Amino acid sequence: MAHVSRVRSLYKRILVLHRFLPIDLRALGDQYVKDEFRRHRKASAEEAKSFMTEWENYKDTLQTQVLEASREGLSTVKFGAILSEGNLSNLQEEQIGQLYELMLETTKPNRQFDIQEGDK
Repeated sequence: MAHVSRVRSLYKRILVLHRFLPIDLRALGDQYVKDEFRRHRKASAEEAKSFMTEWENYKDTLQTQVLEASREGLSTVKFGAILSEGNLSNLQEEQIGQLYELMLETTKPNRQFDIQEGDK
């Protein structure tokens, strides 16, 4: 039960942090997080440990960037992190594909998630 509570708490915290992102990144990020957490529901103990570690790192990085954005203004802060060659070499082929698709989506001039602030 403690593990389920920890996963749920991390999931909710990430979605709260996403509220501070630009609206199009928020929509993309929320969908990605929901899909990933759903996909890993039945992960092995080893996979779950790695999954949680990586998402905790994401949460910490995003939290730092959100705090920086609140001090300096959203337009001056770049969200995300550069992946080292070491990190990239540890990814499985499927993960590299997901990362590539995510990169394509976030660099489109007209993003699929082109949402106006008033839309719900």
